[in-house]
Amino acid sequence: MNTTRRTVLKGATASGLLASLIAAGALRPTHVLAADWNKTAFEAKDTAGALKGLGAGAPADSKDLILKVPDIAENGAVVPVDVVSNIPNTSSISILVEKNPQPLSCQFDFANGALADVSARLKLAQTSLVKAVAKADGKFYTAQKEVKVTAGGCGG
Repeated sequence: MNTTRRTVLKGATASGLLASLIAAGALRPTHVLAADWNKTAFEAKDTAGALKGLGAGAPADSKDLILKVPDIAENGAVVPVDVVSNIPNTSSISILVEKNPQPLSCQFDFANGALADVSARLKLAQTSLVKAVAKADGKFYTAQKEVKVTAGGCGG
């Protein structure tokens, strides 16, 4: 049995079907682009501007929002950050680094019932406060911790 011939025929059939669906307009590759993003918050130059862009003017401190970061980061280019929200109905978690050129580092959105637990590796320009901001039921909660950087990550 010639398996190469069979593989080529399957590939040609799949390619032809895909090309005809694209030509007919059933598949539009431009619709697969990333979802809308919060440009105002991500382009803010200070923490207050980023929080305002998120809609979190004055978030409340919460012991149910757990932020795990090292006390001292030997390499500011790769700092592990873990955030777990035990706040019911958490719909998003954002991580901010106060002294970075753009403080909002990442934002994660959760569907109903999803476990609000995220991990990231961030770049810290210098010793700074790392803040986690969680949104739950329209309210914002925060936890923060200072990380001392011994070797700069943003060109330092």
